[in-house]
Amino acid sequence: MAFEWNRMYKWDENYERQMVEDVSEYICEYYNVEEIEDLTQEQINEISAFCEGFDWQIIMAPGFRYIINQWEDAQWEVSER
Repeated sequence: MAFEWNRMYKWDENYERQMVEDVSEYICEYYNVEEIEDLTQEQINEISAFCEGFDWQIIMAPGFRYIINQWEDAQWEVSER
């Protein structure tokens, strides 16, 4: 019988969710804000600059990518009002 790991994607989802939570928590603590949406443009620029040197294969990269996208989406929603 060949090795199988049914629903492995569930593990992936759990790891990614935890990574995003960890990155978000660290960023919020670092900048002393309650929510990612509370970051300023300058702060998000600092985070983006930090990420520029990434080899996007590192384990935490998707967490940073998600956080930056979350902030950008929140800014877009505010500008649409």
